[in-house]
Amino acid sequence: MFIWIGLLLALVLSLWVFRGILLPFVVGAALAYLLNPLVNQLQKWRFNRVWATVVVLFSVLTVVISLFFMFVPMIGQQIVGLIQRLPGYVGDLQELAAAWSPEINEWLGPERAAQLQASLNDLTRQALGFIATLPAELVNIGLTGAAVVGFTVLAPVVAFYLLLDWEGMVRGIDDLLPKQHKGEVKGILREIDKSMAGVIRGQGSVLLLDAAFYATALSVIGLNYGLAVGLIAGLFSFVPFVGFALGLGLSVGIALVQYAPNWWMIVLVAGVYFFWQFIEGNVLYPKLVGSSININPVWMMFALLGLGAIFGFVGLLLAVPMAAIASVLVRYGVRKYKESSLYLGVRRRAPGDDAAS
Repeated sequence: MFIWIGLLLALVLSLWVFRGILLPFVVGAALAYLLNPLVNQLQKWRFNRVWATVVVLFSVLTVVISLFFMFVPMIGQQIVGLIQRLPGYVGDLQELAAAWSPEINEWLGPERAAQLQASLNDLTRQALGFIATLPAELVNIGLTGAAVVGFTVLAPVVAFYLLLDWEGMVRGIDDLLPKQHKGEVKGILREIDKSMAGVIRGQGSVLLLDAAFYATALSVIGLNYGLAVGLIAGLFSFVPFVGFALGLGLSVGIALVQYAPNWWMIVLVAGVYFFWQFIEGNVLYPKLVGSSININPVWMMFALLGLGAIFGFVGLLLAVPMAAIASVLVRYGVRKYKESSLYLGVRRRAPGDDAAS
């Protein structure tokens, strides 16, 4: 127990000490973990490990770079335009609220209407303050130009060498496991791998589908900056309920300014989110993620905020897989506790008990 706790503390300390340079290594390791099944499949088709790694990594990088040059200029233009236009949207919404104030007063009463107005004003100030400090926050968490260039160059190199020696690393870890408990430890590692696969591959697929659907549906409807808002909602969906709430709030706010008093279009914009939430919860998650992730949303949000505060942007990247690993270890600990004499209340028999009886 002390050895495992010591290793965990050493890992946390190493992450904290080297947090400033970990970004390309974390991204490269995640890329290698994602692509290893494809490399293994090519090996089954009689490819050499080196050539399988080169083919898979080159193909993925080609697709990513092509998509980058095709869509990033347009997406970047929309995101910049949305950030610049947000204060104007807030002002327009305040004007609409002032125009509807007699109806709101009649519906809610003067006191509640005044409380609602004060809450909206506070929320508006906080949102505008966040937008104003966003560039500085991006610099603080390490998303500077040099860092982005560094990890885009180094991450594929790290992924290449990890993929090349993946099987050797697995065998090396297997050889280091204590022989007496090797079966039990390997069982825990299999559970961790299953949970990690559900998080990175399954939930990553759901995230990309969310972003694609929201961006496409809002653009087809004709919502201003629909592409940018849809991508923001989809990519933030890795935080439970945050992507849905953020996208719905932005989209309905823009739709109120753009379409009012055409309420059917506003309802249609909101309907896009509620329809996709139903599809995601009843089709995508059961099919792509399944039951491999058994993580409470509150624990997930705590992991994101906690690791993000300690390790910055690297912590945000590590939060979801670390939460998956921690959930497996906690379930294992609870299972062992329920099998122990401490829980069952059964006193272990001493060697002399039989003779005394």
